[in-house]
Amino acid sequence: MDNAMKVRLLETMLNIRKAELQLAILYKNGKVPCAAHLYEGQEAIAAGVCAQLRVDDCLTSTHRGHGHCIAKGMPMKEMIAEVCARKTGCCGGKGGTMHLFKPDIGVMGTIGIVGAGIPVATGIALAMKMQKTDRVAVSFFGDGAANNGAFHESLNLASVWKLPVIFVCENNRYATSVAVWRSTSVEKIGDRAASYSIPGVTVDGNCVDEVYAATEAALSRARTGQGPTLIEAVTYRVRGHYEGDDAAYRKQGELTEAREHDPIEYWKQKLIEDGVLREEDFAALAAKAEAEAEEAAAFAVDSPFPAPEEALILTAQI
Repeated sequence: MDNAMKVRLLETMLNIRKAELQLAILYKNGKVPCAAHLYEGQEAIAAGVCAQLRVDDCLTSTHRGHGHCIAKGMPMKEMIAEVCARKTGCCGGKGGTMHLFKPDIGVMGTIGIVGAGIPVATGIALAMKMQKTDRVAVSFFGDGAANNGAFHESLNLASVWKLPVIFVCENNRYATSVAVWRSTSVEKIGDRAASYSIPGVTVDGNCVDEVYAATEAALSRARTGQGPTLIEAVTYRVRGHYEGDDAAYRKQGELTEAREHDPIEYWKQKLIEDGVLREEDFAALAAKAEAEAEEAAAFAVDSPFPAPEEALILTAQI
């Protein structure tokens, strides 16, 4: 990884963080007409994976998918406007946070149903293989989805057919309010790959360099016809399941401990220690990301809602 990529990863993480904090403000001010599931604290996963994807590679995501969309190249204005149900959003205000969609950059949908994006990505990978391309599909999902039948069926077929798909489990320790240790039979979800004769790896999801390295290896396999990989990125959901969730089910002290392992702070300090970045450089990048997020939020609020009659028109035709 060269220095330009190292800085790019930091920029992506900052863009995601600042956008999410703006969404939190918009939600509190009544500008988000739906539930909001924020990605704060998990930015290293989206950045480390998507930085290596091409425009023609595809991904599927979850109810907590804003970060994946930004990392894949969705303009911040389009994402925030869509979450706010405005006409200028990526789906014309019709999809909202649960259905962010922009196929021209490979975002094939954030999907609110737990685990539902996994077979979709598997099907996309099958199409890619049948078309004899070297494109790759990525499915992001949480630890709760790893206990879903769709997860196991998808890994099985992807292995049998050697499909170019990367399964990325973002283990943030909680499926809504259920701790992973209460619901999951294995200590490492990455170990489940062995059941399907595919590589599985567990990395620190708050260390973007670990995520990047695991993705690099998985992409090499996928693009050369060697089949799928399961990556478990262990992280922590520092906010409630949704905005307004007090997360009283957490153990005392675990949130404080998790915030001490912040992915942006980790990468910032590493780049400073390696002489890639100075404190003032970081401050400038953070200020730039915050300004862009504030501008995107203002753009969303100032944008019109779609007209009622547009409910009968396909978004692609608007």
